[in-house]
Amino acid sequence: MFMVAGKTFGQSKTINLWDKKVPGAIANADYKETNSDDSWMQRVTNPRLDVYPAPAEKATGTAVIICPGGGYSGMAIGHEGKQVAQWLNSLGITAFVLKYRLPDAAIMTDKSVGPMQDGQRAIRLVRSRAKEWGIDPKKIGIMGFSAGGHLASTLSTHFNAKVYESADATSARPDFSLLIYPVISMREEITHMGSRINLLGEKPSTEQVNNFSNELQVNSETPTAFLVHSMNDDAVPVENSIEYALALKKNKIPCELHIYEKGGHGYGLGKSGSTESDWSLACGRWLKAKGLIN
Repeated sequence: MFMVAGKTFGQSKTINLWDKKVPGAIANADYKETNSDDSWMQRVTNPRLDVYPAPAEKATGTAVIICPGGGYSGMAIGHEGKQVAQWLNSLGITAFVLKYRLPDAAIMTDKSVGPMQDGQRAIRLVRSRAKEWGIDPKKIGIMGFSAGGHLASTLSTHFNAKVYESADATSARPDFSLLIYPVISMREEITHMGSRINLLGEKPSTEQVNNFSNELQVNSETPTAFLVHSMNDDAVPVENSIEYALALKKNKIPCELHIYEKGGHGYGLGKSGSTESDWSLACGRWLKAKGLIN
């Protein structure tokens, strides 16, 4: 358990995203959720949020919804979910770990939008219940690691996309995004091919590739971003973060990009003791500069 200043931070409850039938869902009795040692989750059919409230004496009113990575084939809910939520709690941020449906034609009519449906719903749910959790509805961010970073950047660029029928007019736009070694692009030359195949299939159309290459979808309404990547990332090329940052710059959207010499991929909050392990300190300073934490 992550501990700061004598306080222990932990999950308080889990909330299902959908009150009724999950949009676009296909019933499949043989499709069973798995969770290995509370660290690697697959085959989610009931998308939900694990809630980690900020301690009352530290709460800033800021919230972050976390999308763990895993190549759109699983979710690293330990070091890219629970541990990150506890770190955010230490900053006075209420955190939500999003356990989203992974794209799979066995359980959804259009696997390319399944994760986005869950992500949009998560943002709307947190914003609509902001008062209940002591959250400022204008300080709700999205955070993603690896393929979770693709989902987070998709939600940052496709928040107006109508991917499910809803009477809820609450905005699905995140107010800021934290993208850690993210998959951003579906373009063959820089994408993580496993994530692309899992989301779009073996032979996606050019239109699909461009639509889900989020560096091509940035506009003046895209939220500000903090990005982290390593030069020697041999899973997700560093160009993903660079291209997204340049697109934000072109659209005059403030952003901060940290590129580390080493670190590889999938290091979560950092474990090597090398420079990439300090990204969380830089992120904390960025959040403070943005007025999101004290």
